[in-house]
Amino acid sequence: MSRIAKSPISLPTGVEVSLLSQKLEIKGSKGRLERDIHKNVTVTLTDNVLTFAPNTQSKMANALAGTTRALVNNMVLGVTKGFEKQLTLVGVGYKAQVQGSSLNLTLGFSKPINFAIPEGISIETPTVTNIIIKGIDKQSVGQTAANIRAFRPPEPYKGKGVKYTDEVILRKEAKKK
Repeated sequence: MSRIAKSPISLPTGVEVSLLSQKLEIKGSKGRLERDIHKNVTVTLTDNVLTFAPNTQSKMANALAGTTRALVNNMVLGVTKGFEKQLTLVGVGYKAQVQGSSLNLTLGFSKPINFAIPEGISIETPTVTNIIIKGIDKQSVGQTAANIRAFRPPEPYKGKGVKYTDEVILRKEAKKK
């Protein structure tokens, strides 16, 4: 059995789990998430502890049990604490601001970019060069941050572009004559 699937998830107070056949729903103080469980994985709830086990003794079932456990753990963390990604704009004249349900980005192109904020995600801009993306679903927070970064990824010569706050850009030396 997968080493990850062997460790159970103990549910914090305030988290409700409902398990109907192969559908898992988790409610917490921040919101509600649901996920379909693969037919090769068995999820059991006893005394506020979720355990995961494969139905068959195959490599795929073992891998799915570990993956399911990791995804459900992220769901529990999401409905209790939430997830956050921070982006930084590096470059002269690069700025971002939230207007209603869209993020306006000025990234050195001829026209500004209007990025529609997905449902379930909140975006803040404490300064014009910082973007904070928050939500309860880890995948959607990460995907939103990646989509914003893809508009102008950091380049290796001056480091200009949209980068994660903790990202290190390896700089290249300019051409010499």
